Amino acid sequence: MINTLTAKKLLAGLAFSLSAVSSFALTPQEIGLDISQKVKQHDSGWVDSRADMLMVLRNQQGEQSIREVKIKTLEQENDGDKSLTNFHKPKDVKGTAFLSYSHPVKADDQWLYLPALKRVKRISSSNKSGPFMGSEFAFEDLSSFEVEKYKYTYLGDETINDLDSFKVEQDPIDTSSGYTRRVVWVDKGEYRIQKIEFYDRKNTLLKTLSYLNYKKYIGQYWRADSMMMVNHQNGKSTELKWSNYAFKTGLKKSDFKKNSLKRSR
Repeated sequence: MINTLTAKKLLAGLAFSLSAVSSFALTPQEIGLDISQKVKQHDSGWVDSRADMLMVLRNQQGEQSIREVKIKTLEQENDGDKSLTNFHKPKDVKGTAFLSYSHPVKADDQWLYLPALKRVKRISSSNKSGPFMGSEFAFEDLSSFEVEKYKYTYLGDETINDLDSFKVEQDPIDTSSGYTRRVVWVDKGEYRIQKIEFYDRKNTLLKTLSYLNYKKYIGQYWRADSMMMVNHQNGKSTELKWSNYAFKTGLKKSDFKKNSLKRSR
């Protein structure tokens, strides 16, 4: 039998152990950061990519217009990604080109070439929340995900798209952001973003972005066939339909120069 003194020692040891575990427990902020870092880590090393995309714009009545787009992206080791977006159809947007340099901390660099004006327009930080080419995507939505852009809070677990997922709040550090926060669902198996809710400067739900029909490329990298952005405040939506993905195609930094926007294809 355990005597009284021995029992007291065991209880004291148990209390110390529980205290030690508690002192090393991660905060919701640390958990949210860890999940977000894993999202980035699981989608690193693809070097560069090319893809075709259909941008489908729908108004409140369900009427739609479709734009044909080609996108090139270059991964950067110590910086955000570079991307070049070229519009090919219809005729009224043909030749329009958008160049984006994402950065982890400082403001992203973005330029838009409008063939009707025959000039390259720089997108200022104060205009990043504006709509991109009449879509429900803002210019800031087109930047690559960089962990340093946000502060994080883990909100719990939920099932979404039949997948057990983490729910994380992301608060933009950039004061020029059009959002007070984003709420992101990430599946636990592959750390793929399943859904994002965007809250406006009044902290009211503005938009929801859903990622649908993920496919794996070159045995490692997941991409969604469809990205659906729904604006809850104006009833409009924009769907991005992706196809013809190719990775490690030999793109270089010289393919993403500002002075090549006018002649990019």
